Amino acid sequence: MKTLYLVRHAKSSWDNVNMADFDRPLNKRGEKAAPFMAKLLAERAVRPDLVISSPANRALTTAEVFCGELDYPEEKIEQRMEIYEGGLNEMLRLVRELPDNSNTVMLFGHNPTLTGFARFLSGRDVEAIVTCGVVRIDMKSDAWQNAMMDSGTLAWYEYPKKYQ
Repeated sequence: MKTLYLVRHAKSSWDNVNMADFDRPLNKRGEKAAPFMAKLLAERAVRPDLVISSPANRALTTAEVFCGELDYPEEKIEQRMEIYEGGLNEMLRLVRELPDNSNTVMLFGHNPTLTGFARFLSGRDVEAIVTCGVVRIDMKSDAWQNAMMDSGTLAWYEYPKKYQ
């Protein structure tokens, strides 16, 4: 079975309004939420075979925090610009091209694309994924190339405020 984790970046800072969107760092809340959610996944024995992130600072920083908790080497995080710039079609293409020897994949990205993609794959009306929210989708096929509408099952959706 293939398992896909869609992770929205942790809360980012708007302190510097002149900073480019791509460069925004995490704010204090994001710096607390990312390790909390990463530990939650570690407690569930989540071990990704592949981690792919938007190269935007807030997404990549979130991915690095998760990798530290999940024993995944940070230097192996694959950065893909289409997660930052693209939409549903680019996400679907990316997933269809995943190597089949990777059974557990984590994608770190942004809304509204992640929420739309979770809805597309699961056929469920997934609520908007909040910052540092994690959606687990169990794919119905053993081949990533078979990803399409309703090709996965929404296993769960976790987010920081659920535990506060």
